[in-house]
Amino acid sequence: MRTVLAATLLLVAPIAAHAACAATDFAIQDVKVAAVGSGIATRLSVKGKLVNNCAAPAAAQVRLDAKDGSGNVLVSKVGWPAGTTNISPGQSVDFDMGRLLHYQTDMQSYSLSVVDVKAW
Repeated sequence: MRTVLAATLLLVAPIAAHAACAATDFAIQDVKVAAVGSGIATRLSVKGKLVNNCAAPAAAQVRLDAKDGSGNVLVSKVGWPAGTTNISPGQSVDFDMGRLLHYQTDMQSYSLSVVDVKAW
């Protein structure tokens, strides 16, 4: 019985360590959106800062939704602003997720949210 209990603890321990940070432990701050350039060469800039408020180093996946004037989502993209690098507790990383989208003239508003957290 002790062997089964010990084996179960060893299997669950990595899951518990991974669960230490959640999407709510990250904040997206200082978001600035701009269309850069003109005509067919127009590109979108969606800059911000991703802050780790978790007690452990981790990375967060961010989703960018571009919406039309009625609030309908035209396109969604996800990205890891810090790549495969963990952000230390209390630290932040600057990002620009606009490069993931092709600018469309009917894009009127944008929302950013943390959708996943991982410790690399």
